Amino acid sequence: MSENSTSRIPPPSKHQLALMIWVAVFPTLTVLNLTVGPELKNLPVVLRTFVLATVAVPIVIYGLMSHLHRIRARLISSRTSP
Repeated sequence: MSENSTSRIPPPSKHQLALMIWVAVFPTLTVLNLTVGPELKNLPVVLRTFVLATVAVPIVIYGLMSHLHRIRARLISSRTSP
């Protein structure tokens, strides 16, 4: 996809962004809970949540959201192509 075609893609609406964030956050937290949850089970809930959020947020922001934005751009481009 060329730079020109992606620059015409409007930013996501609040609803689209909320869905994209949910699609990234839910599986990330599920995997983290399954993999490191047992090691964190004895921590107080606030500390456990802090640890999970500290790991999950960078994964979502730097790893997953860029891919979801690209997928969204491809979907929009394919719908507007002749």
